[in-house]
Amino acid sequence: MALSGDNTLRVFLFLAMVVCAAHAAKEAPKGKDEKKDDSAAAPGPSGGGGSSDISELGAKGDGKTDCTKALNEAWTAACGKEGAQTLTIPKGDYLTGPLNFTGPCKGSVTIQLDGNLLGTTDLKAYKTNWIEIQHVDNLVITGKGTIDGQGKQVWDSNKCAQKYDCKILPNSLVLDYVNNGTVSGITLLNSKFFHMNVFQCKGITIKDVTVTAPGDSPNTDGIHMGDSSKVTITDTTIGVGDDCISIGPGSTEINITGVTCGPGHGISIGSLGRYKDEKDVTDVNVKDCTLKKSTNGVRIKSYEDAASTLTCSKVHYENIAMEDVANPIIIDMKYCPNKICTKNGASKVTIKDVTYKNVTGTSSTPEAVSLLCSEKLPCTGVTMDNVKVEFKGTNNKTMAVCNNAKGSATGCLKELACI
Repeated sequence: MALSGDNTLRVFLFLAMVVCAAHAAKEAPKGKDEKKDDSAAAPGPSGGGGSSDISELGAKGDGKTDCTKALNEAWTAACGKEGAQTLTIPKGDYLTGPLNFTGPCKGSVTIQLDGNLLGTTDLKAYKTNWIEIQHVDNLVITGKGTIDGQGKQVWDSNKCAQKYDCKILPNSLVLDYVNNGTVSGITLLNSKFFHMNVFQCKGITIKDVTVTAPGDSPNTDGIHMGDSSKVTITDTTIGVGDDCISIGPGSTEINITGVTCGPGHGISIGSLGRYKDEKDVTDVNVKDCTLKKSTNGVRIKSYEDAASTLTCSKVHYENIAMEDVANPIIIDMKYCPNKICTKNGASKVTIKDVTYKNVTGTSSTPEAVSLLCSEKLPCTGVTMDNVKVEFKGTNNKTMAVCNNAKGSATGCLKELACI
């Protein structure tokens, strides 16, 4: 049958398309030489991720080899890349000198601590601290490993009990100018000085951490903070030779929950007023904590010869359990450690709006409550609600000492209602 003109044109076009398709298939590259469009598959600059493993940079987990260079190189690599980066410390014992982890970083950095870091006992190696992390945002330190300061070998070099101008031994883990950081799971052990120091930071969470040192180890505060805001410490166990937690000047919006303290000097605010130009402490909440055989429970301390004018206010303690604590509740505005300060009665620190609610348990001394405030600047707005801490002994009665403290007491043991 003959085709019309239109049909002839359609057949011609169809045949031309078949020929072109076959030609294209014949020319296409095959096998391993085939190229892909990487532009769609590859992540952009902000979506990348990577890992820097110190064992791949020469670190040996034998507890003897100096791994300082490998750790600093791993930090430089992780901090210098965009996206989510991980610095991995695998299982093993890694001896190091000072570690300077400085930002700002191009992306977020996680330090995955699965092994144990050992701080060298050669004090000449340190200019200041051991592990110092500065100017970093979005930092995570996590794992089941240990930061061991090996302080037992150098504590005899600490002369701070004899003089103010003493040489400060290295702190173990220092966060300076860190925003949005989390420390979880790790153990801090036998620091030479403070185990952890948080300075000029914002948005720090410390959870499920263990801090351990002998009860007689000098100045081994568990966690110290100063000039920082929005710091949360939760579900953490601390037993040290100084304050379990010390909240220094300039601390605001501090939340402490689920902390077990002991041995140690308690959960303290201060000391306040030792240095010039200190800033106020405000909005501190301590809740659901237990103190065991510590020398203090919840404490606020300031120097009588304070060098700064500042205020400590809006402090709330709630659901605090005391177990054989020497000074369960104490405000000490005449703090004078080691008798090396001047007592002249010229306090410049104001303490006000402090609440104690549901504080219960036992005291190892008769004075379960000590509110030792200044004659010139009395404590005001002190509220005691259901405070029932009893002296553990049998020969003396539970008592409270309240000097220059103004406020109210409801539902407390009658022996403790001294305001």
